[in-house]
Amino acid sequence: MIVPRDRLIFGAAVVLVPGALVLAVSPAHVVTVLCGWLAFLLLLAIDATLAPGRLAGIRAAFPDTVRMTKEREGVIPVHLANERACARTLRLGLSLPRAIASPEESQLTRLPQGVPEVRLDWPCTPHKRGRFPINRVYISMASPLGFWDFRKVLEGRTELRVYPNLQGERRRLAAIFLNRGNLGIHAQRRLGKGRDFEQLREYIPGDSFEDIHWKATARRARPVTKVYQIERTQEIYVAIDASRLSARTAPDDAEGVPGGGLTSQLERFITAALVLGMVAEKQGDLFGLLTFSDRVHGFVRARNGKAHYNVCRETLYSLETQPVNPDFEELFSFVRQRLRRRALLIILTNLDDPVLAQHFTRNLDVVTRRHLVLVNMITPPGVRPLFSRDGVKTPDDIYRHLAGHLRWHDLRELQRALQRRGVPLSLLDNAALTPELVSQYVNVKQRQVL
Repeated sequence: MIVPRDRLIFGAAVVLVPGALVLAVSPAHVVTVLCGWLAFLLLLAIDATLAPGRLAGIRAAFPDTVRMTKEREGVIPVHLANERACARTLRLGLSLPRAIASPEESQLTRLPQGVPEVRLDWPCTPHKRGRFPINRVYISMASPLGFWDFRKVLEGRTELRVYPNLQGERRRLAAIFLNRGNLGIHAQRRLGKGRDFEQLREYIPGDSFEDIHWKATARRARPVTKVYQIERTQEIYVAIDASRLSARTAPDDAEGVPGGGLTSQLERFITAALVLGMVAEKQGDLFGLLTFSDRVHGFVRARNGKAHYNVCRETLYSLETQPVNPDFEELFSFVRQRLRRRALLIILTNLDDPVLAQHFTRNLDVVTRRHLVLVNMITPPGVRPLFSRDGVKTPDDIYRHLAGHLRWHDLRELQRALQRRGVPLSLLDNAALTPELVSQYVNVKQRQVL
């Protein structure tokens, strides 16, 4: 595509306007004026004809994948190939999605003489997590006489992957791990004797009868006792609800959390799960993931290591909410079939809908016989006991507070129902979601409940 430049407008004003004035004053010079206009138009036509050739031999290329972190500035590398290796000055622009902000709409780029390829770093800041394709580069260059700008679209494909920002959440965990650094020796109290079998030994007076290995005792004709050790490697799974209720905006009480009140609950679930995965890695446990809505979308079996953490991050970065209700029967059936070893299952969901809460409770017994289940949800806005805070000024405030109390009462009844099945339900503040999840995990680890 070719578009006029300021020089063309200025040239038209210099040539056409005075010629029109000459014709108005002296019609006898009509031939001279028309010849001047024709020469100017011919010059413009020649310049426009030569303009496309100036961009010949220029190609654009991207890396296959560009990785960035939400709300952190990064760059998109653009490689411009100059096959003719001649000096050129062109303007370049990228077609970025709305979620990717850039301080520059275009950049003026100089291709030096004799250099076949130039790299250009395009600065940008992503404001949304997910996958964003970029497949076009727009370039323009002035014609030889500068009257026209010739614009061209270059094909070049890359995938921009934006991952959750964990920096703020990691700072919040400092208080929990002040005495659990990697340097030095830190004493930690372990409750119980452990559950992992270590070896057999001769019976010592005072050993519990429940620790006697009766088959070995019968073979050896003397008492033999089982010795246990504290579990060192356990399986931790986080199940993330990506159904319709997870699309709700998290309450605006998370000071310092990226996004604040504009963050969805699913975004908070993903951030908390990734941070918990890092903590489990440092504690020597195996970490896995489950994502579900009306079906199980993704499953990552519990492992450890940097490569495994990258797999978990790749699984979650593009997760989006679905406009459906969660199917807990499908989830628990999947867990029962796939997880043979006893594991800690932390479920991040929303149970303030009475129908969903009943569905959850009815199907819970499928997994509680084998696994340790912890249920967590973000406290919905306005859900609190009556008279727990001031601010009642109008009759509408009374009804709003009363509605919040009734919802809080229903959730308390649900907590009691789940507690009778040995499953604690925690109503967490938005700001405290990640620290509370880590505290629950550390508490289970310390008490050897798993």
